[in-house]
Amino acid sequence: MKIIYNDGHTADCPAEMELEVLRHSAAHIMAQAVKRLYPDAKFAYGPATEKGFHYDIDMGDKTIAEEDLPVIEKEMKKIVKENLPFKVYPLPREEAIQLMKDRGEIYKVEHIGDLPEDAVITFYQQGDYIDMCVGPHLTFTKALKAFKLTAVSGAYWKNNQNNKMLTRLNGVAFRTQQELDEYEVQVKEAKTRDHRRIGKEMRLFMTDDLIGKGLPMFLPKGYTIWQQLEDYIKQKERMLGYSHVLTPCVGTVALYRTSGHWDHYRENMFPVMEVEDEQFVLRPMNCPHHMMIYANQTHSYRDLPIRIGEIAHDFRFEPSGTLKGIERGGHFCKNDAHLFVTPEQIKDEVSSVVDLIFDVYKDFGITNYRCVLSLRDPEDKVKYHQDDEMWERAENALREVLTELKIDFTEEIGEAAFYGPKLDVNVQPAIGAEYTLSTCQLDFCLPAKFNLTYVDKDGTNKTPVVLHRAILGSLDRFMAYLIEETKGIFPLWLSPLQVKVLPVSEKSNGYAETVYKTLRDRGIRAELDDRNEKIGYKIRSARQEDKVPYMIIIGEKEVAEGNISVRARATDQTETYSLTDFIAKLDQEIRDRVR
Repeated sequence: MKIIYNDGHTADCPAEMELEVLRHSAAHIMAQAVKRLYPDAKFAYGPATEKGFHYDIDMGDKTIAEEDLPVIEKEMKKIVKENLPFKVYPLPREEAIQLMKDRGEIYKVEHIGDLPEDAVITFYQQGDYIDMCVGPHLTFTKALKAFKLTAVSGAYWKNNQNNKMLTRLNGVAFRTQQELDEYEVQVKEAKTRDHRRIGKEMRLFMTDDLIGKGLPMFLPKGYTIWQQLEDYIKQKERMLGYSHVLTPCVGTVALYRTSGHWDHYRENMFPVMEVEDEQFVLRPMNCPHHMMIYANQTHSYRDLPIRIGEIAHDFRFEPSGTLKGIERGGHFCKNDAHLFVTPEQIKDEVSSVVDLIFDVYKDFGITNYRCVLSLRDPEDKVKYHQDDEMWERAENALREVLTELKIDFTEEIGEAAFYGPKLDVNVQPAIGAEYTLSTCQLDFCLPAKFNLTYVDKDGTNKTPVVLHRAILGSLDRFMAYLIEETKGIFPLWLSPLQVKVLPVSEKSNGYAETVYKTLRDRGIRAELDDRNEKIGYKIRSARQEDKVPYMIIIGEKEVAEGNISVRARATDQTETYSLTDFIAKLDQEIRDRVR
């Protein structure tokens, strides 16, 4: 595959660049197609991405909907067939600005203004379409063999919510049609696993714009799962010496000024609420509250480590285009904890946190993950608390601990919290890109900001070190992860509905109700389906809609013999039990958290 660079020379494309060049060229071809169909469209940014490409476009008084994508795609195919050459040429800054003004490209003009004075400004042209770009690109449009437009969304100009909302057209491009076909199979699989679809079908949670975008509500069955996760992780933490607290969902602006979040995190927070001359905000995280709990009394070195845990309600402003069910919302419940330790206790406490993370992952069968040491970007003077000595000390301390623990990890610059480095455990879900599930952050900064102390052995006051850690991350995101990994087929202990009792006919209803009440009284999450429907319909409903682990089928034979017929989801086989023996089996499976 030949490509043309911005200095005008052509060459064979290096293998590692092929997809990026294809996708970047596809963005230009898509923009040309849009310009032909919507002559007044104005273009912002159109990059290649990890999965494909997009272009942000000001459509003026026009709109583009999902149903318009095939029309744009058809025009793209026409441009590809025309086999237009990509040509490149540089222009002096003033000529570049004038060219873009003449073509009505106001966003390109602003972009030029953001470039350094000595920047080389180059333009690529195919046919009647001209775009400012550094390239490289294909040499001819016909080299684009396989592409598809996938979605329409919104994006703020320069990713700033104070700027105009633009239309973002998304697409994918591949080397061959076979690669595109394979991608579409993956997309189909992703749709079957999408936690939003499964959550709706299983009646786990809901959203409504009247409540507010990004504010999911858990329905009874979804909240059952949520409660099971909460009980599970709290039990684990209690066994490790954690004490659980409950703190408010709001705090004063003064609290967040003290912590530093007001300076470093304000754009991610909801607006200020003013009440009786005092300013409050919905809290985006819980560490300031936990710092104040520690500060509430005097501590000796003998008291440390102090481990404060909370399933805490947090609120963060998320642009509407980034919201995704319960995976990412404006409200979530974090499995948070803060460990107040002496410097000598750092290694043991980090080790304990890491052990807890991996113990939880073992319980849930999570194996596809990687560990990342997230460090600050020393060149970023805005995002991070400015204290080079503190950062060097904290980063070296966490690096040394992870190395001593023989944890395999990679290092990533610019991913630290504003106050300190962290260990991130990133999972690769069944669908989509990896994301952070668990984290452990080392903090020398906030304890000093809040003037936290403990009395050391020599009688002097020392500042504790704080470990911020979240094992399940947020319960919401962890639940979304589990839904997509299991397709909603939860293990018995976690399943919102564990057993469904299905009488074959009205003659069996009385005994079926007795069975149901016995299960319910023994703490089993059971339902009785005594609808006047055929047993085949009830079985399909229990299996497909409720994804229930066990179905008890009650017919005349079971009534006469005083036993039950149990169909297991895992095997789809039916076995006969006494009710007592079956309850004992359930109890054991729940106790062992069988997956």
